[in-house]
Amino acid sequence: MASPCGHTVQINDIEMYYEEYGVGKPLVLLHGFGGSAQNWRPFTTELSKDYRLLVVDLRGHGYSTNPNNEFTHRQAARDIFLLLDKLGIDHFSAMGMSSGGMTLLHMATSQPQRIDLMVLVSATSHFPKQAREIMRNASFETMPPEVREMYRECAKRGDAQIHQLITQFNAFHDNYDDMNFSEQDLSTISARTLVIHGDRDRFFPVEISVDIYRYVPNAELWVIPGGDHVPIFDPTVPFTSTALQFLKGRSHVAIYHPVCLPQGHHLQPADPVVLRDQPPVQGDADGGSRPKDESPR
Repeated sequence: MASPCGHTVQINDIEMYYEEYGVGKPLVLLHGFGGSAQNWRPFTTELSKDYRLLVVDLRGHGYSTNPNNEFTHRQAARDIFLLLDKLGIDHFSAMGMSSGGMTLLHMATSQPQRIDLMVLVSATSHFPKQAREIMRNASFETMPPEVREMYRECAKRGDAQIHQLITQFNAFHDNYDDMNFSEQDLSTISARTLVIHGDRDRFFPVEISVDIYRYVPNAELWVIPGGDHVPIFDPTVPFTSTALQFLKGRSHVAIYHPVCLPQGHHLQPADPVVLRDQPPVQGDADGGSRPKDESPR
């Protein structure tokens, strides 16, 4: 059942569904592939105390339609901008998980002046080989049980919609144009950015998040020890409080990432995640400067 806070608007060839909560500065929330606006519900109560939340179903997801049965993150970004234009919203902040974060990368590089702050959860600048293999072989039958359950809950039009989404997901494996951000592309992002990533992400190695952090001019990085893809639903991860502190500019996230660790070493769940009360020197947690001479893979 759609939320009583839900709305549907016509955006070019699709009907786009979104939910709106709270008052204040606009904060756009974008879900991951196969999900829907409802993925954000564990966080909307707290976030809506300070912001006007716009929680969107991306094209073909949830209650939003997608007549041409194709999905790219570039087109999803255009859809969101058109929605915001219809709502009369020029400047905004945003958070996106996985495909939602990838959509935000397209938004932040195509119209950088419009986004004030953004939080990228388990996003990537490109699809590495390990992700392409997962995308090529994915089927509803081989998905982990919790992922199948999420698809069933979020696909409001049933099995036909699930089949369409999986077909679109499979198509990512040989698409080299949609997600292909270079160091130069990322350097054009003006939004203050928090990059959140699990160091055991099976889709996108944590080194990709380190590259994004290095190349986005005003970025901070939070690597979650032991975290898999989109680790923010783990009750031990203080996502909402950390995100709010970042959005309000009250603290900065300490940097933990592989370049600070011995080769082959992974963070452990017991390793600390520290918040700073003062902005760190531009660089890593130990005060070292950001390396700028490495190219994205």
